[in-house]
Amino acid sequence: MRRLLPTHTLTTILAVIILIACHSKTDPVSARTPYRFHDAPAGPGNNPLSYDTLGAERQRVIHELDDYFESQTRIGFNGSVLVGYKGNVIYERYFGYANKEGGRKLNVNSSSQLASISKTFTGAAILYLYQRKYLDINEPVQHYLKDFPYPNITIKCLLDHRSGLADYTKWVGRYKKDTRTPISNDEMMQMMIKYKPALEFRPNTRFKYCNTNYAVLAYLLQEVTEMNYNDFMRKYVFEPLGMKHTFVYNPKAGLPVNAAISYNHRWQREPDMFADGVWGDKGIYSTVEDMYRWDQSFYHNTLLSNETIELAYGPCSFEKPGIKNYGLGWRMLCYPNGNKIIYHNGWWHGNNTSFYRFIKENFTIIILGNKYCNAIYHQAPHVFSIVKGTPEISGFDTED
Repeated sequence: MRRLLPTHTLTTILAVIILIACHSKTDPVSARTPYRFHDAPAGPGNNPLSYDTLGAERQRVIHELDDYFESQTRIGFNGSVLVGYKGNVIYERYFGYANKEGGRKLNVNSSSQLASISKTFTGAAILYLYQRKYLDINEPVQHYLKDFPYPNITIKCLLDHRSGLADYTKWVGRYKKDTRTPISNDEMMQMMIKYKPALEFRPNTRFKYCNTNYAVLAYLLQEVTEMNYNDFMRKYVFEPLGMKHTFVYNPKAGLPVNAAISYNHRWQREPDMFADGVWGDKGIYSTVEDMYRWDQSFYHNTLLSNETIELAYGPCSFEKPGIKNYGLGWRMLCYPNGNKIIYHNGWWHGNNTSFYRFIKENFTIIILGNKYCNAIYHQAPHVFSIVKGTPEISGFDTED
């Protein structure tokens, strides 16, 4: 006589079968579910730089660059410069003051506000999570942030500035009377959820550079990793790459003593305001040496694979003709002959910054200014022509 299973046992088995069926590999909802972040950081790295400054040609370059930047200081330039070529530093100089009132000159340890160059770090961090399957950049932001009020915006739309979101630096003042006290990414997001500022265009229909995109990405990173943006960057990016003088600015803690003060063109300090507490779109401080470590990390796949890097370097907007485009965290100049310049400029308060990467030649120009000087955006083509011994090439971006 066959022994029948108890009713409660049959019910349990049936429930398990239904559960497995509902969560099979073919279920798109299950496939989209991110893994809980558990990566162990690589730990502090020692990443010394190498130099190539000897020989007649290098001495010519150094002499001509010294002459050029000394002329730039006479029209207001105050900042740090590093030029790298094929993995070696070929030029490094510090012009002016990190702290004018205290008479402290800029030096190798003087961290400066990167302004929008910070977006290259935020973009790479999101791609790091994508590469390790903690999130999918093609998914709507709402899949990870349930209260995000715009259902048709994907993570990729944030990365390539095709979201249509309005710039928070312009709309926060409409809803918050105190615009001097720094707010956090969480506060900005809560305001976005509450007031739902109107989109400027339908998502993924055109490009418009917007700080909100990268502020939301920083918030998304925190939600996915359950880590503070500052802590994630320090543990998974800065420390493993040996970037010992790079950090995310926290207005509550203030600046370290070696950091460069931000000045306007009259040497007046730029005070903090509400946006200084928002991370992702700006807020990272670094030195030219650390930025060269950041640059070189992409040639060694320290953080991202070649496949992911190529994804980041791919142009995403084609509505307007021309060589300018934007990838995933990077601006780019795409020339008809196939050459491509990967770069990002920045401007925040008195900080003007320029970061150009000629990736086919492993040739890098890094300029970090901490006293407002719009001429910084015109310096890279001059540096290029001096190093290469050629006439200036056209098409460089001379805006922030």
